[in-house]
Amino acid sequence: MSDTPPYRHPGAGNPWYRPDDLYAGRPPWDIGRPQPAFLALAEAGAVQGRVLDVGCGTGEHALLAAGLGLDATGVDLASRAIDAAEKKAGERGLTARFLLHDARRLAGLGESFDTVLDCGLFHVFDDTDRSAFVGSLHSVLRQGGRYFMLCFSDLQPGDQGPRRVTRREIDAAFAEVWRTDSVEPATIDITTDPDGIRAWLVAATRI
Repeated sequence: MSDTPPYRHPGAGNPWYRPDDLYAGRPPWDIGRPQPAFLALAEAGAVQGRVLDVGCGTGEHALLAAGLGLDATGVDLASRAIDAAEKKAGERGLTARFLLHDARRLAGLGESFDTVLDCGLFHVFDDTDRSAFVGSLHSVLRQGGRYFMLCFSDLQPGDQGPRRVTRREIDAAFAEVWRTDSVEPATIDITTDPDGIRAWLVAATRI
């Protein structure tokens, strides 16, 4: 059972909503560089093999992986974000693949990955979509592969922004066929607050 009230993504139940609406301007999470927590993981050698960036936005974390010489793919439902990611790749001389694809249906890719990165996607889902997303991750992450997530923390004060996620919810979401390796306090940098927002950095292994 969730510790927080059910959260619905802005588009849930709205037939007129389009993911591109999020990128009509510059959203606060689009900081033009990798999140420090993910950069630290990359520098520590934790980002390995074939890398999938789910909810990749304008591609910073897929491009981080590409810059390490890794096979990198990013998926998102916002075509504006995918276009921006492809433009960045060209400007930086990096090779990465960006696909318009639903992260809840990753099995449709017909591929497997060694590392999955998720910055800010897990926390937008309601309970039903969250379960579908975790199952979708399992379908493409090879056995022993790692999933790294940054999500909104229940330690963030106020009630603005997406659903706050508790450690209990994280443990429950990855209770089956996963090993939760660590859940640590972290920060997600945003353009609208120099202090960023309080987050959880999660590392889980598919078993």
